[in-house]
Amino acid sequence: MVSTEEKTEAGVEEPKSPETAGDEPDEAGESGSTRRLRRTAVVLLVVALVVAGAGFFVRAQQVRDTPATDNLALSDTEATTRVVGDVSNALGKVFSYGPQDTAGTKESAKQLLGGKALRQYAALFGQVEKQSRDQKLTLTTHVVHAGVSRLSGTGAHLLVFLDQVYERRGKPATTAAAQLSVTAELRDGHWRIVDIASR
Repeated sequence: MVSTEEKTEAGVEEPKSPETAGDEPDEAGESGSTRRLRRTAVVLLVVALVVAGAGFFVRAQQVRDTPATDNLALSDTEATTRVVGDVSNALGKVFSYGPQDTAGTKESAKQLLGGKALRQYAALFGQVEKQSRDQKLTLTTHVVHAGVSRLSGTGAHLLVFLDQVYERRGKPATTAAAQLSVTAELRDGHWRIVDIASR
């Protein structure tokens, strides 16, 4: 019978214990402990990437859910152009009149204004109508620029700059600038002005 020492001397390797077996260098020259460290580092890196990805996802959701993303004035050019057109057209009609045409202006106001804006307009238009007749006054209003600050599917807030030309019979025309804050609502496919405030 051959002893362990004789096997070793004869070139037969002694079996390695599990503790020492992994510490032997592999073909790449790395020991088992180095391989274990490398695997641990890879696992930690994967966990870190997953956590970071989850964090970015949550942050993206928060950014997407902010009120700014609900403002169509920032993203819907067609809707913005339409509300600017409707409001500009309405302001031009309700703030333009002549001594012989106040009835038409009053009728336009009923169609183009609503809510508080219509009540305010109706309360003041009696004075405007009398002044226009007595002084032979013609007022022509042009929207110079209108910007939409907030737009949803049914409501809009605009800042509007106007030029108003006053003409009295026998006197030279005068031009005055005005700035209005306007609130409009979409009703029956058209934007109607529901609030007007001078700025």
